[in-house]
Amino acid sequence: MKTSSIPDTSTTTVSEPVVATGNEPAVTESVVLLSGNEAIARGAVEAGVLVAVGYPGTPSTEILESIADRNDIDVRWSPNEKVALDVALGASLGGVRALATMKHVGLNVAADTFMTAAYTGVGAGLVIVSADDPGMHSSQNEQDNRAYARMAGVPMLEPSNSAEAKQCTVLAFEISEEFDTPVLIRTTTRVSHNRGIVELGTRAEHPVKGFAPDPAKYVMVPGYARGRRPVLLDRLRRLADRSEVSPLTVESGVGSEFGVVTSGIAYHYVREVLPEARILKLGMTYPLPIERIRAFSESVGRLFVVEELDPIMENDIKAAGIAAEGKSFFPQIGELSPDVVRRGFVAAGVLIDQPGTHPDPAPPTVARPPLMCPGCPHTPPFLALKRLGAVVTGDIGCYTLAALSPLAAMDTCLAMGSSIGMAVGMAASGGAGKPVVATIGDSTFMHGGIQGLADAVYSQANITVIILDNGTTAMTGGQEHPGTGVTLQGATTTAVDLVGLCTALGVTHIKVVDPYDLAATYNAIEAATAHVGPAVVITNRPCVEAPMKVRDRPYAVISDACTACQACMAAGCPSIIWSDETYEGRRKVIIDSATCTGCTLCAQLCPPLAIVPVPLIASPVEVAGV
Repeated sequence: MKTSSIPDTSTTTVSEPVVATGNEPAVTESVVLLSGNEAIARGAVEAGVLVAVGYPGTPSTEILESIADRNDIDVRWSPNEKVALDVALGASLGGVRALATMKHVGLNVAADTFMTAAYTGVGAGLVIVSADDPGMHSSQNEQDNRAYARMAGVPMLEPSNSAEAKQCTVLAFEISEEFDTPVLIRTTTRVSHNRGIVELGTRAEHPVKGFAPDPAKYVMVPGYARGRRPVLLDRLRRLADRSEVSPLTVESGVGSEFGVVTSGIAYHYVREVLPEARILKLGMTYPLPIERIRAFSESVGRLFVVEELDPIMENDIKAAGIAAEGKSFFPQIGELSPDVVRRGFVAAGVLIDQPGTHPDPAPPTVARPPLMCPGCPHTPPFLALKRLGAVVTGDIGCYTLAALSPLAAMDTCLAMGSSIGMAVGMAASGGAGKPVVATIGDSTFMHGGIQGLADAVYSQANITVIILDNGTTAMTGGQEHPGTGVTLQGATTTAVDLVGLCTALGVTHIKVVDPYDLAATYNAIEAATAHVGPAVVITNRPCVEAPMKVRDRPYAVISDACTACQACMAAGCPSIIWSDETYEGRRKVIIDSATCTGCTLCAQLCPPLAIVPVPLIASPVEVAGV
């Protein structure tokens, strides 16, 4: 069972209170340091949530993990975000408060349900968390999910720190039930992962309302859906009135020369750069409190809007006839920061940039491109694909790193589950001129790959699908999924049988192979690409890092036997590093025994057989040189 990182004041105590520095209150059993994600989870606990469901994805993952040990909440991972929202909506209609969590691109997957849930409304409170990723720290795009609130017609709250994250979550459930609507909470990476002081409250208990059948409300055939559209629009008008008096809107600062409208983490950047400036911080950003913004704008000479990514608030404010400035000074690309905000206000002429008044930028660092972990079982299949010269349509996961040198064996990567459908299309185009192979992880296959494989069988596409089964959702930290046989809360359940599933879909050529057996992996992939019609290869080895570390006897290089052929470097293993020794002008290699997992891959790649297991009893010198 997972361990919660949030103390529950009703059941636990903190044995060693941590004292905060400065003038902040001391961290005790009722005042704690929480990340934004943990604070949202705590807000859900205090709001009386009974079902919390999602799909892991940075920067949202820790929300559910931090409350997975509670026995009074059903906390679970779903195969994908749409299923998660379906489950949460069903729980809400069943009469219990429900939370659905996902990263920003996850809301794309859940959008079908999300858009229509705005029509049906809810039973008990329903809150959806979308964690956006400005700067694309761990994402394939930089989308601004504030647009989803407008498109669906649902209210959206945006916390700027951990304390507000908890407050917004509790308030979101109240708004959801008062206005009969799902509520969207939008965070960003900095809010999700930064830690701040949060005061814990007690858990509210709500009676299970039960399901109240109402076909005209919940059965969205066209005849009923048409009747719900006016309800949605009327709700938005009432929500706009509520936004005007929201306790999440706070005005601060002095002066009338200019004012700033902002929200989320950008508020803190503005405060850092202009600590005394007039600021209107918005916590409910859809619908906007336009009249409050209008009154604020009339009290200042110039109005600036500081927001990350798209000019969502700026455009709405301008559309209401309020003069405002924003993206002409603050970029639409990437994360904001105090330095970026400072430059914007300098360009706007309201701040004089004086050297020495702010920290110098950090010095440049040596570029360290990401690599797969030492012993990663995903490496051998890509070595085989590179040797075959296949066109490889890839997917989202650790194995996406195979697109980078030295493997350089992946040609496309778009979205969760897209690899198989793209391979089908690539094969149908006839333009590949080479074997077409889709690579997809086990969790991603459960998320969105099954339908693609069904289409490959249906169309008898001449493709190979390699399911890289490492028994976990590795890229986000080793979370469970339907193929693992274990739930988020630690219960044993039925694991999906990948071979049985592929067979049931109609695949006739299926091979399961241990990727650490390099020859067998090569042969399996070569045979699959020669097969006419869809073929599946399943590589079956656990992730070496999650959920538990896998370590075997490390390997070392016999220096005298090394010919500096550098064949082992093709694997891109971080444990294989350059030596100071050379052979015929080429550098030899050594292996870092502290990080080597003993996977044997480099030994299988070594032509002179210079890579051998470290002696069971050896000195550090012997380990380095064998």
